[in-house]
Amino acid sequence: MVHLTHISDLGPAGVSNILERALQWKRKDPGPVYAGRILGMLFFNPSLRTRASFESAMLRSGGHAIVIDVNGGSWKLETADGVRMDGDRPEHIREAIPVLGGYVDALAVRCFAEGNPARDVLDELMLAIRDCSTVPVVSMESAREHPCQGLADMLTIREQLGSLRGRRLTLSWAPHVKPLPQAVPNSFLLSAAACGCNVTVVHPPGLELQPAVLQEAAELAGLSGAELHFSNDQKAACEEAEIVYVKSWGPGPDTDFSRLATQHADWMVDLPLLESGRIRSRLMHCLPVRRNVVISARALDSELSLVVPQAHNRLHVQRSLLHDVFLGGN
Repeated sequence: MVHLTHISDLGPAGVSNILERALQWKRKDPGPVYAGRILGMLFFNPSLRTRASFESAMLRSGGHAIVIDVNGGSWKLETADGVRMDGDRPEHIREAIPVLGGYVDALAVRCFAEGNPARDVLDELMLAIRDCSTVPVVSMESAREHPCQGLADMLTIREQLGSLRGRRLTLSWAPHVKPLPQAVPNSFLLSAAACGCNVTVVHPPGLELQPAVLQEAAELAGLSGAELHFSNDQKAACEEAEIVYVKSWGPGPDTDFSRLATQHADWMVDLPLLESGRIRSRLMHCLPVRRNVVISARALDSELSLVVPQAHNRLHVQRSLLHDVFLGGN
């Protein structure tokens, strides 16, 4: 049984295989490769691109998707062990997940962070669901990672630049109205490291990613030949970047994020930053994005923006990834 909930489930070779298949299938539709297969999709949190792209991937491949919204249309699910269930959650994941496994061929799950990066990096809910499941589990984003987003990001860069190894990428923090989870920046860094890219992570002091993620990225870089750098100077980090990937994320719960965001409002990515170096950097963001807070409208509307084709590539990598889930990589 193949679970694909973290980049570590794939490693550099697995990431490469999924991207190659995605490219091939994007160029030539493989037809109903998942005929008769059913994907259960369990959402603890809202979704737009993730839900639409997974449903489309199944339908275009001859399969079917069942969508279950934990916050509406189904029982609320208890996720903690050892609790007295006398609140508003009448069903536990230890019954719900194996029951769903009897109806579907694989289960895709979306569960967000709690807001404490040191706790989120442990990914306790996703791992508990994997432990309960009788069918393969795919992550549609968890507290720690958003692997499908990371894979779509790499596919987009591959298409734009022709290759991945040695490409100069900058992951830049940007301000936001609230602290966001670190799952997307984690997955971008891990995916890029697995693909042999040279990545600079830039952010104001106090917004470091978690040590466990940085260690995993370093290990992947050692396998792939990637280079990882870290900086607090946004302009310098973007000057030589072929891609500037913008994402907001929050610090630990003991840090005043509102003060940080106000203090560093000038980290909003604008067109001059993308054009400040020897080359014009192309712009990426996972969406949704708050215009003129995270990225300026003129940057998003410019020819340098890749945010729409980047989102479209979610369909293609997820269709490819499901091949390993349903068919075991054969």
